[in-house]
Amino acid sequence: MGNAIPGSLAETIRSLHGERGEAWLAQFPALRERLARRWRLTIGPPLPGLSYNYVAPAIDEQGREVILKLGPPNKETITEIAALNHYGGRGCARLLDADPEAGALLLERLQPGTMLVAVGDDEEATRIAATVMERLWRPAPRCHAYPTVAGWSRGLQRLRAQFDGGSGPFPAWLVALAEALFADLLPSQAAPVVLHGDLHHYNILQAERAPWLAIDPKGVAGEPAYEAGALLRNPVPQVATWANLAQIQARRVAVLSEMLGFDRERIAGWSVAQAVLSAWWSYEDHGEHDTAMITCAEALATLL
Repeated sequence: MGNAIPGSLAETIRSLHGERGEAWLAQFPALRERLARRWRLTIGPPLPGLSYNYVAPAIDEQGREVILKLGPPNKETITEIAALNHYGGRGCARLLDADPEAGALLLERLQPGTMLVAVGDDEEATRIAATVMERLWRPAPRCHAYPTVAGWSRGLQRLRAQFDGGSGPFPAWLVALAEALFADLLPSQAAPVVLHGDLHHYNILQAERAPWLAIDPKGVAGEPAYEAGALLRNPVPQVATWANLAQIQARRVAVLSEMLGFDRERIAGWSVAQAVLSAWWSYEDHGEHDTAMITCAEALATLL
């Protein structure tokens, strides 16, 4: 029936959400069945390679192919729903329905759904990502509940607190550079838009109604140039193994600058700061830092 949570996903949910995650896992089968009745779905087995949420294809009573996404309710669920509603299907998969209290989203299924990572030409993939970025960005509402780039940057304060003012397993010079970059870039941000916040090679898919569309937005308010960071530190893990990584990153930055009109050094600066922040988030979630993020930050720092 494919109604069970894959073991690796269950462990991640327990690790991230503790007792609340355990309680959510216990009631998951009943929740899944309740949503199937409510939205009149025939739900298939979950997709492979799940990381933080249960995601399964389904068919509704009209024969539409859809996606059911479930996870323990949290702030990111709320901001994802808000971002999807804000985009309204422009540059992104459509949100068909949602139950925030249940941590449930019913989404348009993108077909054929091939990920951007399958595009062999890195420059072409970068250009595709840039076109998706442009379609997504719309001004942030004056009053909103999205996290902000400034708020995200405060993760580095937690890093310092964790290691009594030091940098722990993270290269001291990189942490200091990331802090300096955030301090320089935040006050000079352009007018904020609703950013995807995690727009990379696994979150951009081929679709029928548009050549490429995004999935899984985080929803964060900040200047458009910030969006490039996730793309430049992906695809993981292979990006960290590229011998000519700095050259590849320089070409990517040049393409994004050309297509989107951003200053190259500003793109690189945001991307270095984000890569260090991403490595710290990995440490917060899993107790170990992501060395691929550090490798990307080191390569990108050569562009400053």
